[in-house]
This record gives sequence, C-alpha cells and structure tokens, in this order.
Amino acid sequence: MLRCALHDIPSLSIALLKKLLLLSLLPLLALAAPALAQTGTTQNPNRIDGYGAPVSPAVPVSRAAEEATIDIIGGYYQQDGSHGAVEGGRGTQQLTDVPPAIIVNVPLDTVSRLSVNVGADFYASASTDRIDFALSTPSAHDVRYHGDFGYSREQKAKGTIWGLGTGVSKEYDYLSFNLAGSFAKTSQDGNRQLSLAGQVFFDRVTLIQPLELRDTYNAANPNARVEKNYGTDTRQTYNFTATYSQVLTKRLQAAVSTELVSQNGLLSTPFHRVYFRDNPTLNTAPTSIDNNFSPRVATAARIENLPRARFKYPVSLRLNYYATDLVQVRGFYRFYNDNFGITAHTFELELPVKITPFFVAYPFYRYHTQTAAKYFAPFMGHSINDTYYTSDYDLSAFSANKVGLGLRYSPVYGIGRFHVPGRNAQGLPRVMRFKSLDLRYANYQQTGSSIYTAANRADLKANIISFDLGFSL
Repeated sequence: MLRCALHDIPSLSIALLKKLLLLSLLPLLALAAPALAQTGTTQNPNRIDGYGAPVSPAVPVSRAAEEATIDIIGGYYQQDGSHGAVEGGRGTQQLTDVPPAIIVNVPLDTVSRLSVNVGADFYASASTDRIDFALSTPSAHDVRYHGDFGYSREQKAKGTIWGLGTGVSKEYDYLSFNLAGSFAKTSQDGNRQLSLAGQVFFDRVTLIQPLELRDTYNAANPNARVEKNYGTDTRQTYNFTATYSQVLTKRLQAAVSTELVSQNGLLSTPFHRVYFRDNPTLNTAPTSIDNNFSPRVATAARIENLPRARFKYPVSLRLNYYATDLVQVRGFYRFYNDNFGITAHTFELELPVKITPFFVAYPFYRYHTQTAAKYFAPFMGHSINDTYYTSDYDLSAFSANKVGLGLRYSPVYGIGRFHVPGRNAQGLPRVMRFKSLDLRYANYQQTGSSIYTAANRADLKANIISFDLGFSL
C-alpha cells in the first residue's frame, strides 16, 4: 500500500515528493485493480466498512524499481457476535480466518512489470455450521483459493502507465473470475496524476439453502439422507475507479477518488434465513435441536430475498501531511451511498512516527457509521407482505470503531540476505535480501443503532493480526 510505502521518508523536499508520486502511486494504481479480486468472501458479501486485515501492499518505494520483489503476507482474523444471518438475525457470528498469500513483482525490462498474487483463506464459521442444524458439517470449515495476475507497462516520455490483469477465486459454494484494466497519467513536473481503473467480475454461486427449506427435505423424517441437488445462480459486478492525486505543498499531498459499482444477478445469500412476525406457516425444522443452536421458532422461515441489481457510488478524500521529518499525519474520509438505502461515513487517521531511521510505529483509528438498508429488519421484524427482506446485520444501522498499531522495520541494507539458485546478469550467484518486516494489530467493535431494541443491536467484535515479510532479488 502507498501508506506502507511512505514510512521511510527521510526528508521533505519537493523533488522527493514528486518522485514518490511517480514511483509509488503509479505501480500501486496500475496493479490495484487485479488485487481487488481477493477481497471479501461469501461469508460477508454485504459488509462495506473496513473491518478486516489490510489490503495486500504494493512494492514499497524503498526498493529499487529494477528489483524483483516478493511479499509474504498473512495473519489471523477472529470475530464473534450474536446476530448471525444463518439463524435469522440471531445466534453466533463466530468466525476465524487465516489468509496467507504471496505477492511477486518481476520487472521484465526497464518499463514493464509482471505481478502474481496467490493465496488462500482457511476459515472456520460457526454460523454457516447452522445451515443443516448439525455441527461439524462441511460448511463449518473451508478454504478459499485465489490468484491474481497483472501486467503493467510505463511510457516514461509520456508519463503514462497502463496495466491489465485477471484473477480467479474459488471456495465451496462460490467461483469467481475477473478482468481488469488501468491507466494513469502523471504531469511533467510530477505533481499531479490522474488514474482510471476498471474491473469486471463474473461469479457463480451454488444455491445451498437451509435444511428445512430444501425441496428434498422430509419433515416426517428430518434426519433422512437426501440427495443434494443444489442449483446455481450468477452475479456480475462492474467497477470503475477514478483518482486524482496532487502534491499541494512541500508537506501536503491529496488524492480524491470515486468508485462506481454496478451489480446484477444474485445479491442475496441463499442460506440466510428470515423469520416473520406474521407468518401463519408452521416451522418444519427438526424439533430435536440442542443448546448449541438458537431456540426453535414456531413459524417457518424463508430464504433471504434482495433485489437483483445494486448500485454503489462512494467518494473519498485522502490527505498525507509530513508534519516533521519524523512524524506524518494521514487522514482519510469516505462518503458511501447505494440504492439499497445505505448512507455511510468513514473516517480514518494514521500517525506514523519514526522512532529510529529504520523503525516506524504507526497507530491508527477508523470510525464508520451507516444507516440501514431499506430491506433490513431484525429477527421477527419483517412482514410476509414485504417483497424484499433480510436480517443480515451487515445491512443494519450501526457504528464501528477500529483501533490498532502497526510496526515496520526496514534497514537500508536489509534485515538479512541469503543465496538462492541461479546467477544474475553479471554471472554472479543470486542473492535474496530480506528487506522489511511489518506487523499490525487491530481491534474492531460494532455498536448497533438506538433505533433498535437493546437485544436487536449489532454487537460484532473482532481482532486482526497481520504481517508482511518483504524480500527483493
């Protein structure tokens, strides 16, 4: 990320700031579109605030442009709450995720680069384990694999860089392919830059429904083994991002961006239940449910139903201020709106402090607040006359706070070095350098809006630990 790449800035000259924009913003924007494919899973398709681990970083500016770089990233994410959508807006939201990944950037020549980003998410979800009213089912543990591949080419005389990318993501009920393209133009003095990026996703979703709502379910013998003939549905997502960046003074730089998103197809989650306050149909779910599940409801649930088209249009502003040679102030604001009725505001502040020439600590704080989607209601809050309905608390009204601390160690000559197979262009043995180490911890907490009763307010809590090991060759 750009914000990780700027930790090692030794001075505040305008020439250096121009160089930073050229060397760090351009590769980041050219390769950012392919990286988008790895964000999010089917566990949280509607969450719009920044709850998770940082997006994979771009090549830090402390590494020479001609170097091949390798980033090994990973972490641990853990959350819990009491409003799981699988059980109709109640029940556990417990989930853990271990997301290792490797990002490789290789210069093909002086103007073009190839990037590869491959990884996996090893997650365990107690909420999806409630789909079948049987713990330790295959839906409780799964792996998402993803791979993203990008190519960028710079035309230095024109100050332009363009990139192309593609990617794939696969998990137990979800397959996604994406294509991406980007273009950036920097002014001759290096002070201004306009970047454009587009991406399209083609998703196929397996329609895994709650046990009692499947056509093959036998209420007289709920434990009978039945053939699982799940159907499928599709979704298409189109993203367009425009960003304008400028160096305003020797100490201040700013970036304004907007991202237009259009989604068509299946936008609801087929294994999310919704219970109604006035449903006359009796519940046929198994009656022998133990204490590991929420109490059985007398009336029947239905499968979550949302419109098949959604439009999102956020606008954001980012400011980087170099207060001194040792302290930076980074501010971020985003306004979000969509046709589901959600309006959101997100504020973020990061304060990198250079403790030594090679060691930086960066505390950060993020605040997010949003209104509810017009299709959301808590448990038993919907009427059967509603056309669309969901009890997914990612679409509820809440505020969230995320606070944490990052540490970065990046000596000029690296942390260490070792030989690897092969020889360089001069015929000498290849040497891999361990250039940098990043560690980051964050605590995240949601607080539900007072428009709901105390029992129906969001209460999700999460902890995130992540790391980035940076190498160059």
